Amino acid sequence: MQLFTACISTTLVLVLLGMVVSFVMLADKLSDSVRETFTVTVLFHDEASEEDAIDFGKQLQVEPFISNVTYVSKEQALEEQVAAMGTDPTEFLGSNPFTASLELQMSAGYANTDSLLWIAQNLKERELVADVVYQKDLIDNLNKNLRKVSLVLLILAGLLMTVSFGLIHSTVRLSIYSRRFLIHTMKLVGASWEFIRRPFMWRSFWVGMVSAIVADSILLSGLHLLVKYDEAIAPLITDSLRCTVAAVVVICGLSFTLLCSYFSVNAYLKMKESEMYEI
Repeated sequence: MQLFTACISTTLVLVLLGMVVSFVMLADKLSDSVRETFTVTVLFHDEASEEDAIDFGKQLQVEPFISNVTYVSKEQALEEQVAAMGTDPTEFLGSNPFTASLELQMSAGYANTDSLLWIAQNLKERELVADVVYQKDLIDNLNKNLRKVSLVLLILAGLLMTVSFGLIHSTVRLSIYSRRFLIHTMKLVGASWEFIRRPFMWRSFWVGMVSAIVADSILLSGLHLLVKYDEAIAPLITDSLRCTVAAVVVICGLSFTLLCSYFSVNAYLKMKESEMYEI
């Protein structure tokens, strides 16, 4: 019965820990996804031909700081303006005032102020490029807010990790408590500390392993249901995320139970017989 109770308690703690790890990883992937929607617009000179502009876009596509390149012709830019504003500027200007451009979606790691400044300066040196436009304030605010969210989640994860260790330690220590006199008796007959610890360590190993497997089953089922409920989140819940969450739960489950068992047994090994009646 004690073994079953220990497994249930440890499983619940590991499920909670796995949920926080999942949220932290999802938040990280979501922040990368948001950064990759940030667009830098490269405006070409009027004399730049469409072929040259498209070729330039193909050259940029292989750059590590760019995730996607979209060519926008002068005509397409005019159509988008008419659709957005409801007025045609050619009616009073007599010609199309827009230039061909490239819309660059940045890789997540480069969507920050310093990188964008370097990229913009580099692009402006190209002969075809007239100007490079992006919203500096938007990327500054975006990164600032994402850093705050990440910091809060990391603090929460750290606190929960500490609480989880404490709860598992209490569970393991309580399960060993009823055998404290057996530990003392084995010590009196000359058994080494390592020999006394071994069965408790094996017991904790299986408690941690079974609890981790059950917790992983619950967590992976929950992630699967989450994808079924909202398919828009499917690109964020990748196989690597699932594997990482499962591995963290197994590692934490085993390491926490084994460490707690080790320290708890040692605590009783160091006690005198009279002290065991007082606790």
